Amino acid sequence: MSNTLQKQGRRTFLKQATLLPAAAGLVGAVGAQAAQPNRRPASLQTDVLVVGGGPAGIGAAIGAAKAGAKTLVLEDEAFFGGVAAWGVGMCMNQMRPFSEPRGFVHELLLEKLQAYGDQAVRLETHQFFVNVEYLKAAVLDALDEVGCTYLVHAKAVEAITEGDQVKGVVISTKSGLQEIRANVVVDCTGDADIAYFSGAPTLTATGKLSPQTLGLNVGNVEGYGRKDLMPVFTEAREQYPLIPDRWWMHQVSNCNFSYINHSGTKTLGNFDVTDIEQFSKAECLSRKQAVQMVEAMRHFGKGVVKNCELVGTSPRIGVRESRRIEGAYILSEEDALAGRRFDDAIAWRSGWLDIGFTRVTQMKVHQVPYRALLPKQVEGLLVAGRCISATHAGASAGKSMGNCFATGHAAGVAGAMSSKTKVSPRALDVKEIQKRLRQDGVNLDRGGEMQSREMSN
Repeated sequence: MSNTLQKQGRRTFLKQATLLPAAAGLVGAVGAQAAQPNRRPASLQTDVLVVGGGPAGIGAAIGAAKAGAKTLVLEDEAFFGGVAAWGVGMCMNQMRPFSEPRGFVHELLLEKLQAYGDQAVRLETHQFFVNVEYLKAAVLDALDEVGCTYLVHAKAVEAITEGDQVKGVVISTKSGLQEIRANVVVDCTGDADIAYFSGAPTLTATGKLSPQTLGLNVGNVEGYGRKDLMPVFTEAREQYPLIPDRWWMHQVSNCNFSYINHSGTKTLGNFDVTDIEQFSKAECLSRKQAVQMVEAMRHFGKGVVKNCELVGTSPRIGVRESRRIEGAYILSEEDALAGRRFDDAIAWRSGWLDIGFTRVTQMKVHQVPYRALLPKQVEGLLVAGRCISATHAGASAGKSMGNCFATGHAAGVAGAMSSKTKVSPRALDVKEIQKRLRQDGVNLDRGGEMQSREMSN
């Protein structure tokens, strides 16, 4: 089935779905609610609508609200934070590169985390090591401070379009499908969902994709040595075939348990999470994998490792790459290696080019042009985070959380300006966006610096 027909089919289904409550009144449904057949929730209206509450979405929501726009951010999970929260303690990289503040949105989140004390966060070279439960609360505190409204349990299932204009989204709720309309929409879904739903062209890498990973927490491993894990890697695979090649354990903030980040599905298959069958398979295999990892450590580990206990796992797998927009400029590996600068720079990316446990390459700090946030063929839509316009390797150069906060911040500021001036995001004066970002503490003069190993992801 063609891409166009698939989208037409989905839209027809969604329109028909809105008629189902009315139809229910014709079949003699039992109960008092049958007398009120059409209970579809009323539509909502906002200036800037941010879809997705991960690092990019948090940056966009704070940036837009601070710039004065009436802002609503949607998240389909029960909490905000995205992979920072799903990662069960995995550090938030590139939040303070060069040990310097990166901008208002990064520092506001740090301020709210530090308000909870040393159990919430500790800082290292460029990372925030966070306890995710404090993080979930700190994000809400940050959104509240700038006056941003928010909804959780709100999954966007369609884009509302009029001609080439994106006018909002349709969300799935417990009360049925609901429209949320906005002057500007910012797609921070990580998978370019809204861009795809709206008909904008998208990019998906072919061949070997970066693996997905289900993070896990373990206890009773204080003081372990890496040598205590080596027998697990050399002897356990026959009994526990799903385990990754190797992994290490790292302390969560200042707590007494550790998190494990690992190569996940790398040896289990190549999964495209925009395909529901592949996404489901990757998720379910990862659940089994996490249990096998802990059992392998208990049976084959040495020292304290053999006493480890499974504390918990991420609520869902973390995705390193999937669908991205095709924008007016496509960031590439060459841009990252050369430390390229752009006249329309609205952010910069630091770290190392890291293709998920496949290849890690030293790169330079490089700028992100505003053009990479603008999808082709549609108006009224901005994109931020790991689904901006980039090649397979170009995307891997910028997926660290601090970089996603930065592009989100820029998209939020641009969205607020577009809403206020009634000028399409594509037609905005980039110098005005840059001016506002500088006022928010963003140094747009960076670019070209080589980074040490301490700055790796």
